[in-house]
Amino acid sequence: QDLLVESGGGLVQRGGSLRLSCQTSGFSSEHYTIAWFRQGPGNEREPLSCISNDSKSTFTADTVSGRFGISRDDARNTVFLQMSDLRPEDTAVYYCATPGFGVGCSIDRPTHLYPFWGRGTQVTVSS
Repeated sequence: QDLLVESGGGLVQRGGSLRLSCQTSGFSSEHYTIAWFRQGPGNEREPLSCISNDSKSTFTADTVSGRFGISRDDARNTVFLQMSDLRPEDTAVYYCATPGFGVGCSIDRPTHLYPFWGRGTQVTVSS
């Protein structure tokens, strides 16, 4: 059983928008920081944004700041990544992950310190 399930990816034209969802399965999201990453072809996995369990701390990478925003709805056990003004270089597989119960949000946390990952959702931006 997948603990984190991403959805909302797809094909969009340059300048378009998408909202990705990351839903927890089998556990309540309310005690967990959730982070979003992406991995484009030939690239390393890149952190994009994270949100603490209480939403008081959010961080967004400079590369997507102003275009991407993160939010959560724990009643739905879901964290969202709202993406706007999409560009072809945003094409990637987008993943969500959690560092575990009670761990805070840090955009600089190495990927190996996230033990729980979803399978990813593909986002393709055409020019």
